[in-house]
Amino acid sequence: MSASRTLGHSRLTKAHKLSIAGVSTLGAAALAFSLVPAGAAQGDTISAAPVAWTQVVDGAQTKAVQQNLAVQQVVADKKAADAAAKAKAAAKAKAAAKAKAEAAAKKAREKKEAASRSAVRTPAFANNLDGWIKEALFIMKKEGIPGSYSGIHRNIIRESSGNPMAINNWDINAQNGIPSKGLLQVIYPTFKAYHVKGTKFDQYDPVANIVAACNYAADRYGSMDNVNSAY
Repeated sequence: MSASRTLGHSRLTKAHKLSIAGVSTLGAAALAFSLVPAGAAQGDTISAAPVAWTQVVDGAQTKAVQQNLAVQQVVADKKAADAAAKAKAAAKAKAAAKAKAEAAAKKAREKKEAASRSAVRTPAFANNLDGWIKEALFIMKKEGIPGSYSGIHRNIIRESSGNPMAINNWDINAQNGIPSKGLLQVIYPTFKAYHVKGTKFDQYDPVANIVAACNYAADRYGSMDNVNSAY
């Protein structure tokens, strides 16, 4: 009995080996199978290539990589466009600032040149009777007030003898409390009414006194040149 079990066991082991070998063969055959197309003659077969799973995985990975690269390219293009727009805006702002600075510099230069020309056109006048009359005539010309050097000088000598601090304390004006003062003996109401802007508001100031008196004489007599007596 013992020998029978041993023999039986030996046969089963061999059968198992054959079975396993058959399954292995079938498993290997499953990797390559035959297709019979419609209308093919019996016995005709077309061998199909075995499916390569690694190729499928590799294809999916390649597609994913390509999509990722496409997204990266879009992002890079947007960044480049944004950088270009920012650089353009900065250049525009810089150009505007430069133009503004140049305009301001030009304006300042023109103002300085105008002041320089004005200084050149304005002569220096001596602080004496001759200089006072000439300076008064310079202002009168700009203001359109008529008068000549000789006409002004003649009336000054008659009225004050060339003394800018002269004052009349005895005539009717003095009696009325408004004495005549200065080179051309102008009373305060007349000086105030005919004072020319740009000169000192002071009856005793020689230039202001001459200009105001000549302005009054021009209004009443046509010009200081036409005055030959008290006016």
